[in-house]
Amino acid sequence: MKNPLKSRNILFVLGYRILIVMILFSLSRAGFYVFNYRMFPGISFLQLLDIMRGGLLFDISAVLYINLIFIFFNIIPFDIRYNARYQEVLKYFFLLTNSIALSINSADYIYYRFVLKRATSDIFQTFEHEQNLTKLFFKFQIDYWQVVVFTILLIFALIALYNLVRSEKPSPGNRLVYYTVNVLAVPLIVGLIVVGARGGYRHSTRPISISNAARFVKNPRDAAIVLNTPFSLIRTYNKKALVKYRFYSDEKLRELYNPHYTPKPSGPFCEVNVVIFILESFAREYIGSLNRDLEGGTYQGYSPFLDSLISQSLTFDITIANGKKSIEAMPSIFSSIPSLETPYTISHYANNEVNGLPELLKKKGYYTAFFHGAPNGSMGFDSFSRMVGFDDYFGLNEYPDSKDFDGMWGVWDEPFFRFFCEKMGTFRQPFLSSIFSISSHHPFKVPEKYKDQFKKGPAPILEVVGYTDFALREFFSEAKKQPWFANTLFVFTADHTNESVHKEFQNNFGSYCVPIIFYRPGSDMKGVKKRIAQQIDIMPTVLNYLNYEGEYIAFGNDLLDDSHESFAFNTSGSTYQLFMKDHLLEMVDNKPAGFYNFRTDRYLATNMVNTGDSLQALMEEKLKAIIQSYNARLIDNDLVIPDK
Repeated sequence: MKNPLKSRNILFVLGYRILIVMILFSLSRAGFYVFNYRMFPGISFLQLLDIMRGGLLFDISAVLYINLIFIFFNIIPFDIRYNARYQEVLKYFFLLTNSIALSINSADYIYYRFVLKRATSDIFQTFEHEQNLTKLFFKFQIDYWQVVVFTILLIFALIALYNLVRSEKPSPGNRLVYYTVNVLAVPLIVGLIVVGARGGYRHSTRPISISNAARFVKNPRDAAIVLNTPFSLIRTYNKKALVKYRFYSDEKLRELYNPHYTPKPSGPFCEVNVVIFILESFAREYIGSLNRDLEGGTYQGYSPFLDSLISQSLTFDITIANGKKSIEAMPSIFSSIPSLETPYTISHYANNEVNGLPELLKKKGYYTAFFHGAPNGSMGFDSFSRMVGFDDYFGLNEYPDSKDFDGMWGVWDEPFFRFFCEKMGTFRQPFLSSIFSISSHHPFKVPEKYKDQFKKGPAPILEVVGYTDFALREFFSEAKKQPWFANTLFVFTADHTNESVHKEFQNNFGSYCVPIIFYRPGSDMKGVKKRIAQQIDIMPTVLNYLNYEGEYIAFGNDLLDDSHESFAFNTSGSTYQLFMKDHLLEMVDNKPAGFYNFRTDRYLATNMVNTGDSLQALMEEKLKAIIQSYNARLIDNDLVIPDK
């Protein structure tokens, strides 16, 4: 353009150019939908507007990452920014990087049709051994020429709009004011970049990942429209991609380990309400009734109410978490999907179509709701709850009284549990409802009015455990008065463990021990069953208890079915762990590295690996089967049984 518009404010011009890319990313998203609209049936115009609005969050993050270098060299407070050659170099760098980004986004218009999700960084592993990439590349250009033309138009628009405005050096004036303003602008812009790139400013909100896209859609399938491919690649970069192993034939694999459930219910479906408590950091170690052997049999623990409830409940002598992070608990509990090495919700496979306990029960007429007292968006729970089928999400935004905010994480457990109870009184039955507590979390404070009322111990979390236990007592005091109470199955677990005070829990067995408890008022579900339980067992156990007859995928076990061997598995870093027959097998790079009897050797002091024990070989076979099945199903997006 011979006569571009000129501005003496280089930051204004910078903002304009970033806005150009944002607009083109939105047009590219519209293109993605138009080219694939048959794969997204049932989206209304208003829903599409919500999707486009939600996509801006991911576009901002991607555009800022892509243009970090360009932004940096435009905000440095030196006059070299106005040099013609300097700006010419930046121009071509900007046009090149953003053209590549738009082209990558367009390539996914077609690739999506084959994998049913946005491309992630494992795509490079997928094609690394392909011998005819050049031939395939040109073949795709010809076959899908419409996409090529659309992409070229986007790039032409990028070039034309870039050239429409340029900056020029401001006229001489008060140089002190000029440099002061430019220097002060740098930290402000950097702060805005950090907020935009991570998708929010709250300390309780994790940087957005591809799983957060589900927040803006009604059907998890539609999350692919919300995303853009550069964001998916960036967010999964350096996240370990799974390897598709072939340890066993398909027939042998099904014999060793088969997550495809074909239930044979013992009777008609039971329309029982289900309420699941996920207690933040509530390690099994803190519960006296589950540790009668500690401290010479004198240990009382820090949860007197839960102790009293356990005496009327069903639990298990070994109960294991499938992860060490809160974001790993949600997929484990509600979809029976563990997180092996990388948390599922931030992995390459986070937008796979999944079974969800809420979605399966909705087919039986259940209303479903998830509660978390933190700011909406915290930990991405609102997004994942939508992905697995919860109808509604209740967070800090929906809570009516701001004075109950703890000043750090969200609403104190006691008032939020009361809110939880009151809301369930308005739900139609049957319902599935779940709450994720927050108070037993750093900085481990209790409300001022309860100061010094709960038992303290050698770790600061123990006092707060007492407070959450008190909140449970208050909840049940009110819940017993509700008409839905008697017809409800309650499930209690924790997301993960926290600080340990006993040596028995300071190893790769004890540090994964969390409670798993089932309570049905007035039922015979009582006692401590001798078997291994894990978080991913909760979904198949609940479905079996309700006599659910549909097929589904679950990597866990039905804890009410004693016809199969009980076991649990997880990963500690890159070490795979299998708990089975009172033993722990550790494998690194698919080779045994540790073998312990965790029942007789509570400290895991004696490594019996490769000593000729036949059980080690049996467990090694089982763990390899688990790895093969898990990896293949995630890579192939094979986590759902199609409706017949």
